[in-house]
Amino acid sequence: MVDTAPTSPARSAVPGTQAIARAAHLLRLVTAAGTEGAAVLDLARQADLTRPTAHRLLSALRQEGLVDRDEESGRWLPGPELYLMGTVAASRFDVTALARDIVRSLAVRTEESAFLSVRRGDETVCLVREDGSFPIRSFVLSEGVRFPLGVASAGLAILAFLPPDEVDAYLARHADLSDRWGAAHSPARLRTRVAETKARGYALNPGLIVEGSWGIGAAVFTRTGEPQWALSLTGVEFRFGGERLAELGRILLAHAHQLSTRIAGR
Repeated sequence: MVDTAPTSPARSAVPGTQAIARAAHLLRLVTAAGTEGAAVLDLARQADLTRPTAHRLLSALRQEGLVDRDEESGRWLPGPELYLMGTVAASRFDVTALARDIVRSLAVRTEESAFLSVRRGDETVCLVREDGSFPIRSFVLSEGVRFPLGVASAGLAILAFLPPDEVDAYLARHADLSDRWGAAHSPARLRTRVAETKARGYALNPGLIVEGSWGIGAAVFTRTGEPQWALSLTGVEFRFGGERLAELGRILLAHAHQLSTRIAGR
């Protein structure tokens, strides 16, 4: 399971919200675990909570239908109320219906795993995964998995096309990214990678999350030009080198432009 600790700006700034912030964090972690669910000990560790506190909050969320618990395995899963809430929210926020055929086309054209991710605060969340025909695949990313901006290729692509002052503010908030994700994610190194991404047009992740698993990402823009989503490709290292990398980049950018145009016209 990918560690998905929160990366959004300080939620405790408003007095009295600590319990809500903790519950919301647990809810995101459960959702990120997907259909396999997550054990309470793992959730407590990722949320930096004691086991009793995590269990108490999860039990409260269960009473409201926001999470569920498999009685045989004891693992925690997304609850039925999330589906109902998501259905209502989808009409405002969801672009998967617009994007799914484009993501599928990207996977078919490249034979790699293709993804759509959305920006959520200081993170990206994967919404859609489509696997290509190449039999060796990377499983770093799947629906519901979150990464801080600048870590996975999708988040780096989005970060690179934010206004410079927003990039500065983000790096100031998350100067500790290198502690969790390695030296390549220090503020100085991220600034270099942001500049390279803007010059290239798409982001490159050369196995920085999992060794040998490469990814490239391209930003997808709102009608007003804000980088709100990203398309990305992941695969094994030898499939992302030389002339093929350049060709993958061209295909990715063309699909990202197609989706941006489609979103602007809806």
